[in-house]
Amino acid sequence: MTTNLATPTPDPLACALPEPPDPARFPDARYFDTSWPIRTGDVDASSRLRFDGVARYLQDIGNDNLEAIDALDTHPYWIVRRTVIDVVRPTTGTERVALRRWCSGFSTRWADMRVQITSESGALLETSGFWINISGETGMPTRMSDGFLAGLTRSTDEHRLKWKQWLPKTPPADASVRHFPLRRTDIDPFDHVNNAAYWHAVEELLAEPESAHLATVPHRAVVEYLSPVTSSDELVLRTVHTDSSLTTWFMVGDTVRAVAAVTTR
Repeated sequence: MTTNLATPTPDPLACALPEPPDPARFPDARYFDTSWPIRTGDVDASSRLRFDGVARYLQDIGNDNLEAIDALDTHPYWIVRRTVIDVVRPTTGTERVALRRWCSGFSTRWADMRVQITSESGALLETSGFWINISGETGMPTRMSDGFLAGLTRSTDEHRLKWKQWLPKTPPADASVRHFPLRRTDIDPFDHVNNAAYWHAVEELLAEPESAHLATVPHRAVVEYLSPVTSSDELVLRTVHTDSSLTTWFMVGDTVRAVAAVTTR
C-alpha cells in the first residue's frame, strides 16, 4: 500500500498574516506611520470600529503613503483584489489609533500591503491588502517603476507574489437570498461600488442572530473583489451561516462579483 506523505495545503483563512520585517534582515525597512481619531460615524452601537470604517482607513493611508513618497503622479491608480482584516483585540470607542503600513510581498504589477492598527487601550487589528497597479491609459495591470519597486524591496524578499483566491467562487444551492439595494453614496467616480460599501453588507449580515457572536471573539474578515459592481446593477447576496463563520457571495444575475467571509480565529 502506498502512503501519501504530501504536505497538506494550509488553509489561507487560518494562516497568520506576514510578520513585520525582521530588523536584522531589513535594517532599512520602509514603513509609513500615521494616526487619527476614530470618529463616531465609524463605530457601531457597541462602539466597535466597523469593517467599513477600517476599509476607508486602508484606502486613506494608501493614498497618504503614495503622497509621502511622491508617487501620486507616477502611480495614481490602484485597485484592491483582496482585503483581510484580523480583529485580534477590538477598539474601544472613539480613541486615537496608530497605523503602520509596509509591503510584505510584491511582483512587478501588484503588491501585498500590510497595515497594523493599534491604540493605547490595547487594540490590535492586523490587515492585508492585495493591491494592483493600474494603467490610466489602458485600465489594465501595469508594471511599477524601477524606483517604486526598489522601495518595496526594503521590507520584503518576496518578489514573485502570485494571486491565489482564498474564498469559494460559487455559492451552494441552499444559500439564503436577499437583495441589497445600492445607494448613490456607495458609488465612486468610476461608477463602481466603493470598496468600503461591500463591508456595509458584511456588517448587516454580522448583525443577524446567526452570526452576531462572531464579532465577540477574535475573528478574521475577508473580501475578495472579482469584478466591479456598477450603479445600475441589481445586487443580490447569497449567504451561508455556520457556528464559526459566515460567507456571502455578491451576485449580479448569475455572476459572482465578490465574495466575503468572517471566521473565528
